[in-house]
This record gives sequence, C-alpha cells and structure tokens, in this order.
Amino acid sequence: MISPISGLLAPTRNALYAGTAAFALIMPGVAFAQEEVAEPADASTAVEEEGVGNEIIVTATKREQTLQEIPVAVSVTTAETIERAQIRDLKDLTSVVPSLRISQLQSSANTNFIIRGFGNGANNVGIEPSVGVFVDGVYRSRTAAQIGDLPDVQRIEVLRGPQSTLFGKNASAGVISLITRKPQFKFGGNVEAAYGNYNAVVVKGVVTGPITENIAASIAGGINKRDGYIRDTGYDGRTNERDRWFVRGQVLFEPTDALSVRLIGDYDKIDENCCGVVQLVNGNPIVNALTGRTAATDRFGDRVSTNFPSSNDIRNYGGSGQLDYSFGPIKLTSITAYRKSESLTNQDSDFSTADFLGSNIGDVDIATFTQELRIATDLDGPFQLLLGGFYFDETVKYKNDLTFGRDFRRFVDIATGGGVGALETQVLGLPLNTFSQAGQGIFDNLRQDDKSFSIFGSVDFEVTDRLTLTLGANYTDDRKKVHTNTVSTDAFSALDLVAIGGSVIRSRGIATTVGQFLGLPAGTLATAAQIGAFSQAQPAGFAQIVAGSTAFATANQNNPAVNPFLALQPLQFLPPFLNIPNAVEDGRSHDTDWSYTARLAFDVTDQINTYLSYSTGFKPTTFNLSRDSRPLPADLVAIRAVPGLAPNNLTSGSRFAPPEDSTVYEFGLKADWGLVSVNFAAFHQTITDFQSNVFTGTGFVLASAGKQSVKGFEFDGTVKPIDPLTLTFSLTYLDPKYDSFLQSAFGDLSGTTPAGIPAISTTFGASYDHEFGSGDHLILRGDFHYESSVQTIEGLTAGSIEAARALARPFRREVNDLNASITYAMQNGLELSLWGRNLLDDRYLIQVFPVPAQTGNIAGYPNQPRTYGVAARFRF
Repeated sequence: MISPISGLLAPTRNALYAGTAAFALIMPGVAFAQEEVAEPADASTAVEEEGVGNEIIVTATKREQTLQEIPVAVSVTTAETIERAQIRDLKDLTSVVPSLRISQLQSSANTNFIIRGFGNGANNVGIEPSVGVFVDGVYRSRTAAQIGDLPDVQRIEVLRGPQSTLFGKNASAGVISLITRKPQFKFGGNVEAAYGNYNAVVVKGVVTGPITENIAASIAGGINKRDGYIRDTGYDGRTNERDRWFVRGQVLFEPTDALSVRLIGDYDKIDENCCGVVQLVNGNPIVNALTGRTAATDRFGDRVSTNFPSSNDIRNYGGSGQLDYSFGPIKLTSITAYRKSESLTNQDSDFSTADFLGSNIGDVDIATFTQELRIATDLDGPFQLLLGGFYFDETVKYKNDLTFGRDFRRFVDIATGGGVGALETQVLGLPLNTFSQAGQGIFDNLRQDDKSFSIFGSVDFEVTDRLTLTLGANYTDDRKKVHTNTVSTDAFSALDLVAIGGSVIRSRGIATTVGQFLGLPAGTLATAAQIGAFSQAQPAGFAQIVAGSTAFATANQNNPAVNPFLALQPLQFLPPFLNIPNAVEDGRSHDTDWSYTARLAFDVTDQINTYLSYSTGFKPTTFNLSRDSRPLPADLVAIRAVPGLAPNNLTSGSRFAPPEDSTVYEFGLKADWGLVSVNFAAFHQTITDFQSNVFTGTGFVLASAGKQSVKGFEFDGTVKPIDPLTLTFSLTYLDPKYDSFLQSAFGDLSGTTPAGIPAISTTFGASYDHEFGSGDHLILRGDFHYESSVQTIEGLTAGSIEAARALARPFRREVNDLNASITYAMQNGLELSLWGRNLLDDRYLIQVFPVPAQTGNIAGYPNQPRTYGVAARFRF
C-alpha cells in the first residue's frame, strides 16, 4: 500500500503548504499537476505544437495518447520550451523537470541521469544507466552517445519509475525518450544563430521538404562553440569550453497510407577542454609547498591550476531504420539501429601544477546493434494488445593509461622523509630511484561483450466505458562476458609493506637481543658477523631469540607505531590487478528476469482521470570496468587458496554488482478543464541491489546497496488566467532511504539518507504571449527552479568511517536557478530573442572527491555560472 501522504509531508509541511497555497491563488479549486506543459503556440510565430496542456500527444506506452489519457507518470518538454529556455543538451532539462537530475562530471563524454533519486552510470564505462535513454525509439546505452544539441526535437518525454515492461533494457529507474520531427512533405525549416557571454556561438538549422510525391527528407546541422568559463592559471588557458558540431539526416518514404519507412543517420563531434576541478581543501602541506598553493579561499572563483589542458575528443555516429505497416486493425513496427561511440580523453588527474600524475588517457570504443519488433492492435472491442521483442548486442573496448609524472618521485621523497629511498637501498637492495618514476603506472585493456533479448507485451481490457485494466510483462535474458588485460608497472604498489615491515622488525629484534647478550652499548645492533658467531656458539639460545623476535614481529607488523613502512601505504594507490577470467572468476554473467505491470485506470469524469499501478523493473549484472575492480569477498578467499594466483595487496571490492530489481506502487490523478490542467502522483518505489558507483579520483567503487527506497509525490500543472498569460508550477517531494547498505564505499550506511537527493525540487514558470495588430508577437518567458539543501556525498576518504562521513558533511548543495527570455516574433518568420540562464549566478558543487595520493586534499566540480546572450531565428 502507498504510505499516507500526510506522513510524506511531515518533514517539510510548512514549505509545501506555502507552495500549494500560492499556487491555489491562481488555480481555484485545483492543487496538483504532473507534466511539464508547453506554452501555447501560434503557427505563424512559433514552432508547431501537438497540443496544449494535457492535449499534448505522447508515445510513452508505445501508443499515441494525450497526456490526459495516459495513465503513466510522464513529463513532456516541447520544442517550444526547448527553444525559449535555450536548452542546449539533455543536462539543461533539470530546470524544467523537477523529478529529473542530470550532471556532467569528469569529461564531456559523461552524463549521469537520476529520476526520483535513482540513477547511476556516470563515467564508469562498464555501467549502463538505470535511466534508459532513447532517441526516436533507439536505445543509447552510454552517456557519450546522449549529449548533443537539439535541432529538430519535437518533444522529450521523461517517464518516471521502472519502465522495463515495455522498454526492457535498463529502465529500472525511468526512461528519457527524445522524439524528433519527421521529414515533411511541405518545404520548410528554420535557421538560428546565437551569441552569448564567454564568446558563445551557436549556429544550427534544419531544412525539410519533398523529394518525390512519396518521399520526404530533412537535413539538420549545427555548431556550438564557447570559451571556457574557468581560467587555468597553470598553463594560462581556459577550461569548460564548448567545441561541438553535428549533422543529422532523415528520409521518409510513404508509398501508401499503410506503409511508412523512416531512415535516420547522424554524426556528431566534440573536441574540447573539460572539465575543471576546483580545490576545496588544501590539507597536504607537501603538495602546497611544491606547487606554491595556499589555502583554498574561493571555490566559485572559477580558477584552477593544472600543468596541461584536459582533452576530450569524442565521436558519435550511427543509423536507424523504422518501418511501420498497418493491415486492418494491426500495426507492425520494426526499428533497426547500429551505433558507434568513440572517445579519447586525457586529464591532469592530480589537479595541480606539479607533474605528479603525467597522464590519465582513456580510449573508449562502443559498438551497439539493436533490433525492436512489435505489433499493436486498434480493435473495436474491449481488448487492445501489444506484443514485441527487443535484441541488444554491444561490444565495449576500453583502454586507460595512468602514469606518474616527473615530479612524483620528488613528492614521494618529501612525503616519506626519504623512507622510500631507504627501503630501496637498505632493505630491498635495489638501486636508488627504482620506484615512482615518470612513465610507470597502470595500463588497462578491458573488453565487455553484452548480448540480451527481451519479449514483452501488454493487454488493455475496458471493463466498462470508464474503467480499464492493463496487464503487462517482460522477459529479459542478458549475458555478459568480460576480459581484462591490466598491467601495473608500479612495482612499489606491489610491495607487501606489512610483510616487509614484519621482516625488518624481526631482524631488528634479533640484532637488538643478540647485542644485549654480547654486552654491546645500549641500543647498538649486533652485526651480521656477530649474529652468525652467536648462533654457532649458542644455538639453543639463538633459537629462542629468533622465536621471540618472530612472535613480536607477527604481533606488531600491522601496528603503525612499530612498523614504519605502513605509513607508505597511501602511496600504493595503483596496486597490481588480478585479471579476469582466472581460475576462480570466469568474467561472465547470465541474468534472466520477469518484469510486470498491473494498472487500473478510471475516468471519474470526462475531465478527471485516475490510475493505480504496480510495476517492477530490472537491470542486469554490471561489471566494474575500472582499475578499482576487485574480487568479491567470497571469491577473494577462493583466490588466495590457489597457489600463486593472488598478487600482493589484492583486496576484496567491487568486481561486479548483481542485478537491480525495482518495484513501485503508484497512485495518479489527472485533470484538464481547458484553461487549467493539473496532475498528481504519489508513489513508493524501491530498488534492491541498487548499483552504487562512487568516483575515487582515479577509478570507481561499484557497490551493491541491499535496498534503497523512496516515497514521495509529484504534482505540476498549468493555468491560463488571461488569454496571453500561461503559468506553470511543478513540485517533487522525495523521502529517500538506504534501507540496507552494508558494504558501501564508506562503511555501513543502512538507515541513512542517500546524499545528493533533495527533499524538495520545484519549478515556477510563466509565459506571456502578446499579439500586436500587425500579427507580430512579443513573448516573455521565465522559470525558477529550486532544490532544497542536500549533502553532496555520503563520505570522503579518511582514517575511519566516522571521519569519512564527518569530512563530507560541510559540502552541501542548494539550487536556485532563474532562467528567462524575451522574444519578438514577426509575422514574416523572423524571431529575435534575448535570453539568460542561471541569472542569479547561483553557484554550487555538483560533486566532491578526495584527490588521489594527496592525503588531506579535496576537490570538486562547480556548476556553470550565469550565461546570457542574443539569438535570431528565421522560419520558412
């Protein structure tokens, strides 16, 4: 059963009452809404719309329905909103869809999607997201293939909650579906040019028209350039720039009313310097001394210092073909697609002007083939049926080289007081400067092959004219095979400092005790010759000394007060890697699952619809394709039992995470009274074995949360109090919890609140469209997006779990994002706009993390500052 709404409201009752009361002033008798609704459009001044309010057509259930009819929690952002709000790529959607959070972190190729507090997949190439992204029905499996300007998008649908029944592949938390405009049989198009601060230049356009009576085509393209808004004083340059271009072509063949064939091809290129990391805590005096760095004072001063620019060379391309054929009341749809995503990135991962880490080069190659086939009915009777199948075949190749720089050995010598040099020459008998040399490091060469198929179906049964029962199911079979060839040339990280320290303690104990027996001055160690002579003269006594020294060493080799070499362990951050497959781990997974949907939809009146639903979702096993991949604890025991298999310093960790299973109970209400449309959804959603992914500075920790849940509600809506004015309001309330998370990167988090999930997210919007007597329009638009304060991350690397959590507490995030635009649209098709995003220049940290090998230093990613500019658009 769904928890009572009163219980959900308790923590923030006053804030929510104030918000709903304010909205009620402009919406008498109405309190709730759910979908992002477009402003009204006029064919002569704005982009063509599918409808207004809840009349907008969506395909969230793979059938064409209006927002009023569809019994699913779905938000829609229309083409007009995308243009007016200057939404350039998917990550800009957060300001208009409160239930959705999108962030970009380590590189231009990485974007993370979170819906209702659930989401993962950023940056770790092995992790497919819990939020599935589809473009014209084609699944995009990785974030590198999801960023791009949006030239001819018709609408963006955000489906909340598990959608595995119909979408199958990795939709355990939700779906983002982009639908672009089909080619038109009437010549037309538009071209746009925009200029903004930081020398931002955007030029894009689309042209469409007929080729023959039955064939139409369209071509779209554009460039997006901008100087970086963060100055790098290390190499005197700028980062967080934009340098992108794309081209996209479509052909539509409609020989009869029953047959339609749509072919799409696209190519986009990114070549830019991204993403700047600011120092938040400079607690390492050695790094500060070597770099001349002082205490971090202004985390939002947009200043960083590195010794080379971070490069991002990314290419995405592919093609798809969709065939729709109707015969009588049955419609057949086939979507075939092949996609390629390639990225070559390099980052100064010590985030300083010193050359500690010489390079962090990542080379990713992803090839994906998908095939979907489905049949849908449009019968006169009470039954409607949809049946389909989906096939997925993907190969991921990932190479990553992380090497030491020229200054790393100097840093090591200072940090250890010459301890590493003494270890080399005096303990191990090696030449000085054997360890920590430039060019040494770890070299990853990983491959994953993933093949899966699913069979899905749903049936709608009209029990009465107003009551419809929907039952759906999906069977998924997913098989993954992983092969790694990771080599570490960092010999120092391979040293067993516990055993080495134990050996030194033992030897020192023997030398000290023998010296005492020989009457040497206090504290004087016996020489090797003296020890040899003593053992010959007094073998029994010497045996006792050896036994006593060995026992003492064994008892104290893990004691940092006795074993001085333990202080060197923080420098062993690139330990040897146990490749898979091996004698214990086969590097394979095979998952099968049934997902279900049961829903009752009831039309209370012609204007008010309600629904009650139960849905489950599924995401298969995920492998950790990073250098932090470690055997699971049970496998580590078996590995150590195989002679010679386990390298030194091998620990247990996150080789893979088991499948995610999600469940949601949901109640929804939708209403449309013409000038007013409102919707509401209350839900209780859980994911068992949620695949948590945490960035460590040089790799990723993948951990399985036993159970994570969230209960909450969403409402939004629109009202038109007077003809030219449209007001919108959206609010999401979430109460998330780690019900069970024993093995997180920061210890047992069971019973705690997950970081990064705001309790309240809300957006207020307004649009004013004034028509002059000449037919020209003046259009004013604005929105304000707010997210309540939340801790950014659960913990940071420290000496203990408590210390790690305490270190993270000061880093909180609150969002106050104001966006606005003014457009003058002329009857001849010319539009002139003035726009601004984040007009309040509200700054916050997207994410924070410990800097690798620099104990005490913490860094983070800031959000984008205020941007503004002008744009001209011409429609023809």
